[in-house]
Amino acid sequence: MNAPLRRVGVVVMILFGLLFANLNWVQGYKADEYRTSDYNGRVQVAEYDRKRGNIEVGGTAVAVSKETSGNLKFLRTYPKGDAYAHVLGYQPVNLAAVGIERSENDFLAGNSDQLFGDRVKDLFTGEQTAGGNVLLSLSRTAQERAFTELANNRAGASKGAAVAIDPKTGAIQALVSMPSFDPNPLTSHSSKEAEAAYQKLEADKNGPLKNRALAETLPPGSTFKVVVAAAALENGYTKDGMIPAGPSYRAPTAGTDIRNAVPSICPESQVTLINALTESCNTGFAQIGVNLGAAKIKEKAREFGFEQENLTCGRLDEGGLPVAASRTGAMQNPDGSEDKAALAQSSIGQNNVRMTPLEGAMIAGAVANGGTQMRPYLVQKLLGPDRTTTHYTAVPRQLRESVSGQVASDLREMMTSVVQNGTGRNARISGYTVGGKTGTAESGAQVDEHGWFIGFVMKGNEPISAVAVMLESTGDGGSAEAARIAAQIMRAVIQDRGGK
Repeated sequence: MNAPLRRVGVVVMILFGLLFANLNWVQGYKADEYRTSDYNGRVQVAEYDRKRGNIEVGGTAVAVSKETSGNLKFLRTYPKGDAYAHVLGYQPVNLAAVGIERSENDFLAGNSDQLFGDRVKDLFTGEQTAGGNVLLSLSRTAQERAFTELANNRAGASKGAAVAIDPKTGAIQALVSMPSFDPNPLTSHSSKEAEAAYQKLEADKNGPLKNRALAETLPPGSTFKVVVAAAALENGYTKDGMIPAGPSYRAPTAGTDIRNAVPSICPESQVTLINALTESCNTGFAQIGVNLGAAKIKEKAREFGFEQENLTCGRLDEGGLPVAASRTGAMQNPDGSEDKAALAQSSIGQNNVRMTPLEGAMIAGAVANGGTQMRPYLVQKLLGPDRTTTHYTAVPRQLRESVSGQVASDLREMMTSVVQNGTGRNARISGYTVGGKTGTAESGAQVDEHGWFIGFVMKGNEPISAVAVMLESTGDGGSAEAARIAAQIMRAVIQDRGGK
C-alpha cells in the first residue's frame, strides 16, 4: 500500500474512533439529559398519553388536563386564565415550560420517583395512571383580589406587582405580576398557533411574560427606610430619640441637596426617629445613613435578604421559581473610600438600591414575625393521582434572624404610626393592626416615579399577612394607591381565614 492510501486509512480509522467515542458518550452519559430535555419534542408528545395532574388553589383546580379526540390525548388548560399565569406558568407541547409547571413537571407528569409505585401498578392493570397533584399555598381570594385590584388600579399604572406572604410560615398567599397573559393559547396542540401566541407576547413592549414580583428589581424608594431604621435601632438610636432633620441636607462631597417631598415634612432641625419614618423624612434618613456608614447599612440589608442569589419559590426543599437578588449597590469612590453622597441617596432607597416586591414583603414579614424571616414557598402539598397519598407537605423553615425581638417591636410601632398618622393611611383596616411604609422611587429623568407600599396586618400579637405592592411609573399618588391595594389584599387574606 502506498503512503497516500495509508494516510487516508489512518484518517478514516481516527474518524471512526471519534464517532464510536461520541456514540458511547451520548448513550452512556448524555442519554438521560437528552431524554428529559425540554426541547425533545418526541418525549413531550409521549407524555400526552398520561393525564397530567392538577395544580390547585384552595380546593379549586387552576391547571387541568382535558381529554381530546386529537392525536395528543390531553390538552392542558388554565380555567382562571391570566389571574394565576405568573405562578403556574404553562406547559406547551414543543416549547420549554415555565413556572410551577416546570419546577413540578416530573410529579405532574407522573415521572417522579415518588410515583414509582403507581407506574408499577400500571404494568399489571394496563392503565395509564394520571400524574400527581400539586396544591399551592395561595389564598384564592387574595390572589384574585390582587389581580383585579392591580388590573384596575386608580393610578393608571400599566405595570406592577403584588406579593403577600404569611409572616409566620413563609407561605405565599398571593403573587401577581401586571400585565399578565392568558397561558391557554400557549398550550395549543397546534405548534404554529402556540408559537404565534408566544411571539406576540414576547413582542409586547409592556413585557407581560416578565414576572415582576420575583424576577424584576426596581428602586424601592422610602420603603428602604425600614432597613435603615432597623440599623439605627441596633446602633444606639431609639424610636423616640431625636435625629437631625431639616428642609435640606447635602452630604459631604455631594453636588446637590437632598430634600423632602414637600416643605411641610420635617422642616425642624431635629425630629424623633418614629416621626421621621411616619412623615418619610428624607433628610433625616440620609443623615442616619451617613452617620452609620455604608458597612452597617449593607449588613443590615443582607440580614433582611438583600444580596441572596440562590432563593427560589416552590417547594421548601428544592427548586421552584427563580428570584432575582435585591441589591444595595455600590457606595464607594473609585479609590475604595466611602462615597457619602451615594450613601445618603442609598439610605432613602435611591442611588443603586434595587429590590424585588417579594423582598419587600419579606422585610415586612420579618418585622411582623418578631424579627424572624421565614423562607417563602408556593407548594403546600403533593398528592398522588388517587389523592389518598401525600408525598410532600411543606414544613415552615426559618431563613434568617433579621432583627432582635425588641427591634422588631419598635419597628412595628413605627410602621403602625405610618399607617395611622402618616403616608400609609390608605392601608388601614378596621379592627386590625396595620403597619407599613410607602415609597416613591425615582428611576431616571424621563420616567415617572414608581409607587411602593410594604406592610403587614396583625390581630393582637398574631401576624396574618405581609404585603408588598409596586406600581411602575405612576408619578404622584402611586404610593397611596399601592397602600390601598395592599389593604384590599390583606382584607382578602383575612376573609379567606374566616375573619371580617
